[in-house]
Amino acid sequence: MSDKFGCENSRVQLPAVLHLVRLGYTYIPRITLKQAGNFFDPKTNILTEIFKKQFVKLNPQSDERKAGQVLRDISNELDSDDLGEKFYHRLASVSSEKLIDFDNPENNTFHVTAEFSCYDVKDDSAENKYTELFRPDITLFINGLPLTYIEVKIPNNKEGIAAERKREYNLRLPNKKARRFNNITQLMIFSNNMEYDNMGGITPVQGAFYCTGGYKAPPFNCFREENPQHLEVEPYIQNYPYKEVSAEVEKSLLEEFNVQVYKSSDEYKKNKRVTTPTNKILTSMCAPSRLLYILKYGIAYVHAQKKLDDGSVTVELQKHIMRYQQLFAALAVTKTLDRGIKKGVIWHTQGSGKTALSYYLVNILTDYYAKQNIVPKFYFVVDRIDLKKQAAEEFKIRGLSVQSAETREELMKQFDEQNSLSGNSGKKEITVINIQRFDERKKEKISLPDYNTKLQRIFIIDEAHRSYDPKGSFLANLLDADRNAVRIALTGTPLIGDELKTTDIFGNYIHTYYYDKSILDGYTLKILREEIETSYKNKLKEIYEDLEKIELPKNQKTREIIDI
Repeated sequence: MSDKFGCENSRVQLPAVLHLVRLGYTYIPRITLKQAGNFFDPKTNILTEIFKKQFVKLNPQSDERKAGQVLRDISNELDSDDLGEKFYHRLASVSSEKLIDFDNPENNTFHVTAEFSCYDVKDDSAENKYTELFRPDITLFINGLPLTYIEVKIPNNKEGIAAERKREYNLRLPNKKARRFNNITQLMIFSNNMEYDNMGGITPVQGAFYCTGGYKAPPFNCFREENPQHLEVEPYIQNYPYKEVSAEVEKSLLEEFNVQVYKSSDEYKKNKRVTTPTNKILTSMCAPSRLLYILKYGIAYVHAQKKLDDGSVTVELQKHIMRYQQLFAALAVTKTLDRGIKKGVIWHTQGSGKTALSYYLVNILTDYYAKQNIVPKFYFVVDRIDLKKQAAEEFKIRGLSVQSAETREELMKQFDEQNSLSGNSGKKEITVINIQRFDERKKEKISLPDYNTKLQRIFIIDEAHRSYDPKGSFLANLLDADRNAVRIALTGTPLIGDELKTTDIFGNYIHTYYYDKSILDGYTLKILREEIETSYKNKLKEIYEDLEKIELPKNQKTREIIDI
């Protein structure tokens, strides 16, 4: 693994590996084909010795023979043309056979290695039995499973990260010979160790990005760590309990990368800092507890219907991963509940994935309440028939069982049930309610059955800025009838006037993701106009003045929300 002083390996790859050791990963020296069949399985790159030991630890009723059978089952599942869906459900399962202990990170092992080749393996003893398919710069393992890989480039490399996109889209992901490796990989990170080159409405091509697998080009997502007070260094990055890298480990890495002389250079010291763009995304996404959370809750398989030219309908399988604003909103929801607060507003701009966030919340809050021996029931509230159909379809294609209530009587019947599921599918369930279907002229109070202390109703109100009339609408009566319900209001444009505010009705902001961030991330195109009429400018000025009255953190002030 020779390297010229100052090139890619020494400038980016080595500091990234060292940083992962600081995060709690154990470094494994370069793995070679001499170890195939013993230390690792070349068909999957699973570290078999580590996997078997950890499997027995997490499943005391099992032995190494059982662990070997599970490895064979995993290998067969990874052969499926399903983007790894069967394997993922096994990975995230809470069944008796655990592959990962998601609740106790310390019960798992975390390893990192560099330049670990993925091979096409022929089932014979020919000389060309192994053909290299690709070689990630860095591979991360949890309990011996290679679930993440990282590609790093030097700053200002030709085409930036766009070159990595092309490689993923054109060579790796479509390659059927690499199916097992694509199916087992849940998270991919790409960085050229630069800050994002933000150009309004255009996805950055420089910086640190992440994605998951897919048949077609999956989006490369930006990741911006939470920093509500605009501190010089984000609190999570600044306060993370980094481990010391021993002199012995650092020496062995420098020797393996053949850059011993590099240690005393200023550039090496600079690239080791926790605040480099590469190291920041590694802390944000690969710190053990954060990575476990993303693996458990941040992956969604979407069985989307697609209409063909001949009018027929086919199902297109997609694999999605949480966008960073969805991750932080979900974490903020559980933190809010931990404080005993059961209502609040998520202000995310249009197109930021609020329905997908609701899907993730169903899984997250199901587990959250299960730990308290409480069963949650979820209700997604919309105010238009087209939104009801759209939301129901979005939940169905992600694997939820969707119930509906077309009349007041049907809804009241559902409330009478004290079970978490109304149907027989066994899937997690959500009821989608269109409040336009209910007669708003009926102002009588709604009476709900006595609350079962083991049951928690959770209302997610879409477009909350227009769905709620506090002067006696059906929804107002409904929420008033269950004061113990959790109420999560979603909006892209909250009411902020002098009289009626969304926060007055639904509580304080749980999380915010504004139009400006969406533009920087490349999700929203910025509309440019040469001129703005004076009357329009005056109207915006009035809006600014109203917004300035809201008590928000400094970074959430008006001029970050609307850019003229």
